[in-house]
Amino acid sequence: MTPEELVARACPKIGALGSAFYFVPETVAAGAALGLDVFQFYFLGRGGVLGDVEPRVVASAFGYFEPSLVEMMWNAARAKAAPREAGRAHLAACQSFGRAHLGDLPGLGAFCESAEAVVAAADPAGLALYSGISAEALPDDLPARAMQLVAVLREYRGSAHLVAVIASGLEPRIAHYLRRPADLGLFGWPAEPPPEVTDSDRRALADADALTDKLVLSGYGVLDGPGREALVAGVDQIESALSGPGSV
Repeated sequence: MTPEELVARACPKIGALGSAFYFVPETVAAGAALGLDVFQFYFLGRGGVLGDVEPRVVASAFGYFEPSLVEMMWNAARAKAAPREAGRAHLAACQSFGRAHLGDLPGLGAFCESAEAVVAAADPAGLALYSGISAEALPDDLPARAMQLVAVLREYRGSAHLVAVIASGLEPRIAHYLRRPADLGLFGWPAEPPPEVTDSDRRALADADALTDKLVLSGYGVLDGPGREALVAGVDQIESALSGPGSV
């Protein structure tokens, strides 16, 4: 397996798995303990690694949300809880989710070793959310550690993709619409009329996807053959654990 094949196999699954804890009842309850509703906790919790910054900073890091929605949610949430406190509570919810769902997996040690090597090698320049979450301390127990690393690697590719979208000359709003047209309104953009999309936009998104893969190779390329196999095996095990009977 080449580094390029590793990225192609692992990153799409990591993108889905890294957000699995966002809206489960336990995470919603953790936000409620801070006085935050589910969406306020999403914005303040996920963005809390950036610190107590202005909404424009958060909007630039999140990328795909309409800025006025970010401003409304961020300001309403930080009036109730400190961003750093919410950020740590969000990561604690991630860790608790890992403990609840990944405790029986045998390959977590090797997965964590590979994932941590990727994080150590990844260049954080220009990747705001990834830089913030990757700076947070990892828990000692493997289930929680593995789940947090999945969340970190999700932000790695997500942040790199936002850079690639901009570099490819594509508006993030259009990129988001091309990927998930039914969710445009959920991200604060007017759903009607839908944006006009051209063949040039579609080519730009394909270019952005290819550039994203190149950008994250600085991290994933550090792994040798056994390290790549351990990462893929761990991702597959985590995917099975989160999609099996009794899972989320």
